[in-house]
Amino acid sequence: MTATDSGAEQAAAHFRFFTMEVLRTRRLGRSFLRVTFGGESLAEFRSGGRDQSLSLFLPPAHAEHTELPSTDEDTWFGAWRAMPDEDRPVMRSYTVREQRRTDGGVDEVDIDFVLHGDTSPASRWAGKAVTGRRIMAIGPAVAQNKSVRFQPPAATDAVLMYADETALPAAAAILEGLPPGTRVKAWFEVPHADDRLALHTPADADVTWIVREKGAARPERTGRVVEAVRAAELPAAQAPYAWLAGEAGTVRAVRRHLVGERSLDRRAVRFTGYWRLGASEEQLLAEAYAGRAPSEDPASEL
Repeated sequence: MTATDSGAEQAAAHFRFFTMEVLRTRRLGRSFLRVTFGGESLAEFRSGGRDQSLSLFLPPAHAEHTELPSTDEDTWFGAWRAMPDEDRPVMRSYTVREQRRTDGGVDEVDIDFVLHGDTSPASRWAGKAVTGRRIMAIGPAVAQNKSVRFQPPAATDAVLMYADETALPAAAAILEGLPPGTRVKAWFEVPHADDRLALHTPADADVTWIVREKGAARPERTGRVVEAVRAAELPAAQAPYAWLAGEAGTVRAVRRHLVGERSLDRRAVRFTGYWRLGASEEQLLAEAYAGRAPSEDPASEL
């Protein structure tokens, strides 16, 4: 076995397929819906917390449950892509808001969806999710895996955060898990004033909410975010760490500001484009598998 083979097998072992059944739903705000999933296979689910991501396979509009032709790690992708368009489950990336085992021994996973009507497959499915519906997911089988991106160095003495609504569930989970007293400056962008969720954290967190104007194009929305960050006084720190997630263009702009104008070490800025204005997730997925996706390497040039 070559070193490359060993690395690939180890990475594959970090993730597996899970069958998840809707247990209940709860509206959190105008744009947010929490779906709580259960299922026997979740006994082997190992979320690393923070911004743990997974891939959901949502059934087509005419089906109640997700069916995949293969869950074998070597063949599933080709088999999924070969399905007729009208029958192929939609794959979408989400973050785990919370995982727990109830007093009754039931394993549950919460995933928060952003609702915007029937304009996207995930919003359409979540808005109609009812108890008993089953979907499939590729998720973590070990808690420490490459899909947990929030990894501050031990010497970190302040945390900077930016998230839009797509990354807010991850940001909320990160805040909940920070050590008491950690100094945090965060900017969270949401579509509506009543999307400003109650966040709980033992950290010493200063949160600025940016309520986006309806219909704002990228230059306006990105400019508002960067100006809010530029106007803020950052916590005094020797080793700050920044976590930025949301629309790719805005994430890049905030990163450029922090590195270029605030002199943060680029290696201490973790950035992830959860989506890109004007591009579908199918386009982003195709780019990723073609090797054309933007780098998330903290040392990369953008």
